[in-house]
Amino acid sequence: MLDQALLDEICREAGEMAMRQWPGGGHALESWEKQPGSPVCTADLAVDAFLKRELCRLLPSAGWLSEETADRPERLARGLCWLVDPIDGTRDFIRGRSGWAVSVALISAGKPLLGRLVAPARDEVWRATAGQGAWLNDRPLAASRRADLAGARVPADSLPREDRDLVMVEKPNSIALRIAMVADDRADLLATLRWGYEWDVAAATLIAREAGAAVSDAFGQPLSYNKRDPRAFGVLVSAPAIHRAAVERLAERAMRYAAE
Repeated sequence: MLDQALLDEICREAGEMAMRQWPGGGHALESWEKQPGSPVCTADLAVDAFLKRELCRLLPSAGWLSEETADRPERLARGLCWLVDPIDGTRDFIRGRSGWAVSVALISAGKPLLGRLVAPARDEVWRATAGQGAWLNDRPLAASRRADLAGARVPADSLPREDRDLVMVEKPNSIALRIAMVADDRADLLATLRWGYEWDVAAATLIAREAGAAVSDAFGQPLSYNKRDPRAFGVLVSAPAIHRAAVERLAERAMRYAAE
């Protein structure tokens, strides 16, 4: 049996390691672009190396898939796999903003078994275990129960004309934290219409699901993890009663964008 207390300690230390380089705390930071529009910094690499060492020591039988580590196909033959984004929301991290988190999930048979988000700049530790609920710090989470799509709170900077009946709320750069907002009833709907990676959402979607939210890809289909191609088109997390309406509203756009 995996020692979850030790897992929590490892994730907290990863968050503290990131905080020691966070410009919002007055620290100098070196950053660059891996490719246009995809920033990375020294903290990403340091946290990734720390988590790989400690998590693989904690559970040697598990495979490894991370944003900052070269993918090795041997993970596909493992029953368990760590899925990690060492700093989700790197843009906010580099700018000294608080909208970033360390994201760690343990995948079993294609589904998240454990999920942790550590957002030390916000004093937040999110955790979930499949079938056992979700927690923010020491408080159990209950997701949004909104019944109507119109008026739903969405983490966004702006809204397309066809979505002007929705209500914008805070939008951290971290997609994981935006998903977690639905788990904590700070938002009613989070939707993306682009190709994304498993490590961005694995921990957060487990937290949201365990809090009672509905979770799918942009087409309303179940998400799966530790695939050969670690991508999915979009993620949609919402109050259960508005999930179908959200899928229907986004269907035409999702088909168009997925084909681009």
